[in-house]
Amino acid sequence: MQKISDSFKKRNLDSFLDEAYDEALENEEFKKFVVKLKLKREILKKYTSLLEESSIEYHNCQNCPGLAACKNKINGYAKLPKVNGDSLEFSYKPCKYKKKLDEQEKLHSNTMLFNVPKEIKEASFKNIYKTDKNRYKTILWLTEFIKKYKSDIHQKGLYLCGNFGSGKTYLIAATFNELAKDGVKSAIVFWPEFLNSLKTSFNSEVRSEFKNKYNYVKKVPLLLIDDLGAESVTPWARDEILCPLLQYRMDEKLPTFFTSNLNLETLENHLAITSKGDEIIKAGRIISRIKQLTEYQELISKNLRK
Repeated sequence: MQKISDSFKKRNLDSFLDEAYDEALENEEFKKFVVKLKLKREILKKYTSLLEESSIEYHNCQNCPGLAACKNKINGYAKLPKVNGDSLEFSYKPCKYKKKLDEQEKLHSNTMLFNVPKEIKEASFKNIYKTDKNRYKTILWLTEFIKKYKSDIHQKGLYLCGNFGSGKTYLIAATFNELAKDGVKSAIVFWPEFLNSLKTSFNSEVRSEFKNKYNYVKKVPLLLIDDLGAESVTPWARDEILCPLLQYRMDEKLPTFFTSNLNLETLENHLAITSKGDEIIKAGRIISRIKQLTEYQELISKNLRK
């Protein structure tokens, strides 16, 4: 037989739960929130305080302009209920802004950048400059590359030369970012600074840093060597860094892209001149590998950096 005191306590608890729930229902936002759960009052009243917290966080999210303005306890998350039979379970769910940020971070984790501006990291086909018809051929080529790459990863890349500020790097970065959505790893290296970085790490006590940088760029599925021809040519950079890198990628059939202000003939002349004088044969070896790795296009367009 149930003790009278236990029965009294139960009535008092039910009364307390009813009062708290009725008081919460005076808030119209709370009332609309719990109606959506489609549960009986007897169940809902057991979770009044948690439901009030969830209701506040849910409505904070409805009018939130972005993560910087988030009012919830955990930035980018709302504590929300989930119906499980005749009970409720509460967990933190990411908001739309947090989901977008996570997607972007996941996307960017597939693209390694070496000394490249932030705008290149954010490059997207939807934001590319399309007014200039001179750009159509390159845009079409890159679009076709994306389609073909999904079924054939062993394609030629592109040697894209043209005037300063024509958007060469942006177009190829947008291509890499599009493929990054499918988990394809890539690297974009600003060649002059990358060489300086390699030289610094090579001369340091920790040689593993040099090895890690170089091997990553050499073996990454997609590579863009940006602004080739802007570097100061040395036998070390040309013959010990660039040539073996291109040879490996050629042997492994890894798509490799280049941007340059120089056409191939001018680039060959540039690579031939070092402090030791003209070295036409060694420069020719580089050009030969570039031709094996890429198709050639020129992009002459307005300076988009003005």
